[in-house]
Amino acid sequence: MNFKHFYLTPIKGYQYISKMLPASCRYYPSCSEYAAWQFEFNAPHKAFLASGGRILRCNQFFKGGIDYPLVELSPQKHSSVLRFNAEYGKIDVLYWLIPKTKNRYTIVKDFDAIKRTS
Repeated sequence: MNFKHFYLTPIKGYQYISKMLPASCRYYPSCSEYAAWQFEFNAPHKAFLASGGRILRCNQFFKGGIDYPLVELSPQKHSSVLRFNAEYGKIDVLYWLIPKTKNRYTIVKDFDAIKRTS
C-alpha cells in the first residue's frame, strides 16, 4: 500500500458521504478535493498545513472563490519517454501543472480526462 493512500482514503470516504449532503464549501475546488490534491503532490506535513489553512478559511468571514492548490516541484529533464510513439498511442492528462514561480506550480485537474478513461 502506497503511503499517500493512508491519507487519501479518509478523504475519499468523506467525499463519498458528503455527496449525500448539500454542498457547503465556499471554494472551488472543494476543500476535500483541495486536500486530496495536496496529499497527492506534496509531502504530508506540507499537505496538512495547506489543507488545514484552507479549511480554516472556509467560513463566512472569507470571500471564497477559485483557489487551486500550489505545490513545489523540481521538474525532471525531458526524457525520450515523453516523445510521441505510435506504439503507445495517446496519453490522457489528468492534472495540469501551471507555473506560478520558480519550482511552484498551480494544480488544475482535467475532469473530462477522468470521464474518458472510466
